[in-house]
Amino acid sequence: MFRSLLILACIALATACASNEPVTASPDASTATAASEKPPVEPSYPERAFPDDSLHDLLLAEFALRRREYDVALDTYLQQAPVLRDPAVSAQTTRLAQYMERGEDVLSSAQLWVEVEPDNLEARSTLARQLVSSGRSTEALPHLAVIERAGETANFTVIASAYDDMSTAQRRELLEDVTALATEFPQSLSLLLTQALLFNGVEQPEQALQRLQRIFALEPENTRALLLEAKILADRGADEPYARLQQVLRENPDNSTLRMRYARLLTGTDMRAAREQFEILSAQSPRDGDLLFSLALINRELGDPIAASAYLRQLLQLGQRMDEAHYYLGRIEQDRERLEDAITYYQAVEKGPEYLAAATRIGEILLDTQQLERSLAWFASQRERHPNLRERLYGMEADLLGRAGLDGPARDLLDQALSESPQDSALLYARAMLSEQAGDLVGMESDLRDILAREPDNATALNALGYTLGNRTERYEEALELVSRALELQPGEPAILDSMGWILFKMGRTDEALDYLTRAFAKFPDPEVAAHLGEVMWVLGDREGAMDVWRAASARDPDHPVLRSTLERLDIAPLEPVATEDRVAE
Repeated sequence: MFRSLLILACIALATACASNEPVTASPDASTATAASEKPPVEPSYPERAFPDDSLHDLLLAEFALRRREYDVALDTYLQQAPVLRDPAVSAQTTRLAQYMERGEDVLSSAQLWVEVEPDNLEARSTLARQLVSSGRSTEALPHLAVIERAGETANFTVIASAYDDMSTAQRRELLEDVTALATEFPQSLSLLLTQALLFNGVEQPEQALQRLQRIFALEPENTRALLLEAKILADRGADEPYARLQQVLRENPDNSTLRMRYARLLTGTDMRAAREQFEILSAQSPRDGDLLFSLALINRELGDPIAASAYLRQLLQLGQRMDEAHYYLGRIEQDRERLEDAITYYQAVEKGPEYLAAATRIGEILLDTQQLERSLAWFASQRERHPNLRERLYGMEADLLGRAGLDGPARDLLDQALSESPQDSALLYARAMLSEQAGDLVGMESDLRDILAREPDNATALNALGYTLGNRTERYEEALELVSRALELQPGEPAILDSMGWILFKMGRTDEALDYLTRAFAKFPDPEVAAHLGEVMWVLGDREGAMDVWRAASARDPDHPVLRSTLERLDIAPLEPVATEDRVAE
């Protein structure tokens, strides 16, 4: 009896973990003593004795929880749970793993929990969610079915959340399983909605709309169904895709949740209609800074800087989203070429992602207006003000100087930065790229090798060094080895695919090169990739195809240096941009 009661004390923190709230310390010794004097409470799990070794480890886990050493506690539970196969221990382990956001441990512990307590619906729900997060949606479905059969509402729609990452075969298999289950639960709104989502995902919109009609018959104002129907109809070019949704809003004008979702949906199709909905929402909640900020961005997008500025100033008056408001006021003033006013607003941005963007724009303005010394002083002051961003500010400033054609000051700045932070990979990489542009391949390789000595799996450095060696030297085998390693680390990265294709072309492996460059161009139709792909096509005899690729790239950036040098080297006259890119897209 003593051992079973003690282990129940060890799992007393389970409730806190179950709600994802921070785990709190157990009662102190006096409280525990007082509690022990009360009549024993019937435990929710059957009593059982535990081995002495397990009891000792579980006590250590309890003390670790008291000290907030959650990783230690969880590791102990993970060791003991499969040994004890106790429902309470498995539950505690799973909940603590969830709290610690250790996905693989959540999966393994939830699987064990379901094994030892198959009727526990929390265990089933937790396992289903984690299976979906692990890309195993089909395996999650039976666990959700158990929940539904028990008379609870299962969230079947969770299995569609990983839909974009599934293959076509996986999607069809999942749809077949869901459809079969729907015959068992014809009134399940969650299951009907899941079917609609999956049918739409496999490009069967009619089937999706049929399921949505069944939902509306059961619940006419189902928000997710209304939004999905509107999206499907809009994608199909229907005359009034939002008719049902609009009718529901007319009947329920205060349904702010639905109106907000509708407004966001409209931002992708009709910005003016979206503005109208956000204005209604803002009138209902005039001090809501998020709505004011959305209206500011929409009005700026629609070419109304006066209205946008007015909304941003309202934010400043309310003291909400201050940094974002200052940043976008700066953008508006910069667009209107009121550059000193723009700088003033940018300087008022103090933190957050807008800070670095504002600092960059200040540098751009100052360098564009030939104020080099002022720009240097500005960045120096910011490095003193934000020492935690010192390296990033150095890198940003060097990039701005390089783009302005000020390679000497950029190099001096990076040398200074690296004298302070000699092992900073970002700064070393920036200096390597500057060296490459200046033709200093020895300096470039030295800096990239320095990075790789500490970070052998740095795909960016591997690719940069490999591409440069293949493009600027005849060290092709070495280049191929470097880029092959980068491609292993990032298999679908278009820049690395381009490097691989170009090196293979330089090695005379033209057919292989075409495959890599075609894939790179499909993912990232950059003018440099186009220049490489076009040259390979030209050499292989597809001159019309090569011209199409180059014309499309020229339409995007007619002055791109790599594209221009490629055409000059092949003695091809400047290109007239094509009206369409149909062939390229194919």
